[in-house]
Amino acid sequence: MFYAKDWVDYELLDTGGGEKLERWGTIVLRRPDPQIIWPLEKETPAWRQADAHYHRSSSGGGQWQQHAELPERWTITYDQKLSFYIKPTSFKHTGLFPEQAVNWKWMIDKIQNAGRPIKVLNLFAYTGGASLACAYAGAEVCHVDASKGVVQWAKENLHLSGMGSRPVRFITDDVFKFVQREQRRGSKYDAIIMDPPSYGRGPNGETWKLEDDLFPFIQTCQTILTDNPLFLLINSYTTGISATVLQNILTMAMKSKHGGTISSGEIGLPITHSGLMLPCGILGRWES
Repeated sequence: MFYAKDWVDYELLDTGGGEKLERWGTIVLRRPDPQIIWPLEKETPAWRQADAHYHRSSSGGGQWQQHAELPERWTITYDQKLSFYIKPTSFKHTGLFPEQAVNWKWMIDKIQNAGRPIKVLNLFAYTGGASLACAYAGAEVCHVDASKGVVQWAKENLHLSGMGSRPVRFITDDVFKFVQREQRRGSKYDAIIMDPPSYGRGPNGETWKLEDDLFPFIQTCQTILTDNPLFLLINSYTTGISATVLQNILTMAMKSKHGGTISSGEIGLPITHSGLMLPCGILGRWES
């Protein structure tokens, strides 16, 4: 397992009974998590005193119950390098997946040690954690997401991190159509990052199903890589997909053409109270 162990502003305090207790800066949130199928050993005062608690609804969705007055949004920082606005959303999320710090650290190292200018394409880029990491490392970045709101959030995170003048291009667009246009334009990138959804529907009724469409999408992305690519990273939160599946796909799509090495595994977060690890998804990495 690859796990994010060097956070200061974030901490996974405890887990159990289908929920997790997290500290985001000075604010403590209580949220559901489908991976937590073990019981809560004891509901300590910390659980009861959480600043906000997300309750799922039996009809779908859910809502936050605030036990303290929260700011509209607040800031946390990773490794004194990257800063992010945090805001509880209606879908229980906060605008950041802290376990992804394992990838930020890896990408920064790869780019800083490449010995050449690097151009990165970040697909399904959300609020920009990976985009910020690559920009910090000195790369030119193209950030693409279909949601106008999260692209704006990513822009604000970039400025919050003091990197507003870095070469980052923000694109609000359907990721698949954007990649196809880049292919027609002959655009090339040294590295590609993606976090594809399990299922999705495009603006004109197009459907995406990860099991059916991931491999051909990787093949299309391969056509916009330079002749000397640095890395290709896949993140997935799709239940039931093994990290070995991502390793197999990267072996078939990348290694046969570019050589290099492949690694895969779970990503997770250490739980302070129990010393256990919470699995949060999987990754597959190809690197030259």
